[in-house]
Amino acid sequence: MSRGVVGSLLVLLGGLVVATVPGGYAVVDLMQPVRGSSAGRMAGLVVVLAGLALLSSAWLRLCRQAARADGPGQSTALVRVRAATVAWSLPLLAAPPLFSRDGWSYAAQGMLVHRGLSPYEHGPWSLVGPRSVPGPIVEGVDPRWMATPAPYGPVPLIGGDLAAGVTADPWLLVVVHRALALVGLALLAWALPRLARWCGANPALASGLVLASPLTIANGVAGLHNDLLMVGLMAAAVVVAREHGWVAGAVLAGLAAGVKLPGGLACVAVVLLTLPAAARASARARHAVRVGAVAVAALVLPGVAWGLGAGWLGALGVPGTVDTPLSLPTLLGGCLDLVARLLGAGTPDGAFLGIVRLLAQVAVVVLVARVLSTHPAGDGRAAVRALALVMLAVVALSPVVHLWYFLWVVPFVAVQQLGRAATSSLVAVSLVCGLVAPMDSSLHGAYLAIVTGSLVVAGAAVLLLLTRRARERLAGITTDECTSSIDATVADHG
Repeated sequence: MSRGVVGSLLVLLGGLVVATVPGGYAVVDLMQPVRGSSAGRMAGLVVVLAGLALLSSAWLRLCRQAARADGPGQSTALVRVRAATVAWSLPLLAAPPLFSRDGWSYAAQGMLVHRGLSPYEHGPWSLVGPRSVPGPIVEGVDPRWMATPAPYGPVPLIGGDLAAGVTADPWLLVVVHRALALVGLALLAWALPRLARWCGANPALASGLVLASPLTIANGVAGLHNDLLMVGLMAAAVVVAREHGWVAGAVLAGLAAGVKLPGGLACVAVVLLTLPAAARASARARHAVRVGAVAVAALVLPGVAWGLGAGWLGALGVPGTVDTPLSLPTLLGGCLDLVARLLGAGTPDGAFLGIVRLLAQVAVVVLVARVLSTHPAGDGRAAVRALALVMLAVVALSPVVHLWYFLWVVPFVAVQQLGRAATSSLVAVSLVCGLVAPMDSSLHGAYLAIVTGSLVVAGAAVLLLLTRRARERLAGITTDECTSSIDATVADHG
């Protein structure tokens, strides 16, 4: 565990060098000679990457220990996983937003609400000038988003409004938003063992693969993206639906959508889980409408009560204004547009991009409808598998995909009974998504730093995944997981 703590401290130390931080803070002024030079920023980036590598190594060891735990020892292993998650997250609690500037946008949007301005109609620029507030609230916001409305539901904006009523200090506001993300992490810590037991998987290993992973620590905790709160509410919605009924589950699914709209897809699992096993198509449709109606009410009413309305619906296209290389529809549409230009087809710019993105979204809707109408009902394992399938399709077919979007999928895959290849793939994705987090657009124009960082990431990935010792470690995780899952299944049917 100590190796992970050291890694987290290195991430914090290097992050203070490479992160965007408004002026006026003593720690920033003290480090300005390092922050202001290319060599200093490169050194800070290498320190961050070294910290992430240590965290990754400690995580792999933790997962192997969890995989080796037998039935009675799984509770002890689960406690160890949760303790490691707390220990590795704690040094990052008061850090500025790392690897992304979205946290500063959250702070500015909460301040807009507190100042009586709708973030669905005004961008952070509206805090500059006559309506400006004490402190450099907008200095950390990415210029790309300064004039754009917020594409988020009312939940994070209400939290930001409450925080802005206590302090106008941007860094403190960021800490509050990180605390909201950690609420999602706590919900995952509570829900994942239950989901894993439904699916016949090792609850300690499933929790370890998610809670303490480099993907979660780097993007959810350090990056404080509200996707972590969204997915925590989604997992809690599924568990609560089974233990307390579909209405409670639908409410939590609606609140997840109130963070980010894809969170509402937890309703798929809520519907399937709370239907009778022999439910026919008409009964499925009626129940889906009931669950959806409650979820929509839970999504809309907080915004209406707070005076925010539902203006975020008009801002849902804002993230799609940026083309990201992780989006398959964007890559395909861009390639088709390029071919059309080379052939002189005379099609408008972005014509194929728009078509491919639209078709991808239609495919998601069709998949959701098919899952709701044909997937087995009344079974926890099948419901979680259906949710994993839907979220995987949403990410794969999304018009924009960032590293932290993989948080939408990993928790619902990690609780499944996975074979060796699937577990190895999940470990590799989580590790690489954590290691490459510093290669974010926050390194604007720092090409030498990006190249240096890429080389360090490549070297760390080889050491952690491809060396003989790494392969033995991965084999220990996957083999023991398969064995424990089979043993659990035999015990359940014994």
